[in-house]
Amino acid sequence: MKAAIPEIDEEKCTGCGDCVTRCPTGAVELVGGKVAIVRPDACSYCAECEALCPSHAIQCPFEIVLKPES
Repeated sequence: MKAAIPEIDEEKCTGCGDCVTRCPTGAVELVGGKVAIVRPDACSYCAECEALCPSHAIQCPFEIVLKPES
């Protein structure tokens, strides 16, 4: 299963850099004035970037998996 990383809507991203300065693992950087996940292996999927993005350009979708009945 592929590790989850935040999804970025480049059209909404204003390049403010808030996510870059607050990312606890340094997984994001500004590339060409827009945020990008440059170190996906470092991303812990904490969703802090999603919570603080003023333009709502970052989404951290998740999948609910139900445990089979025993």
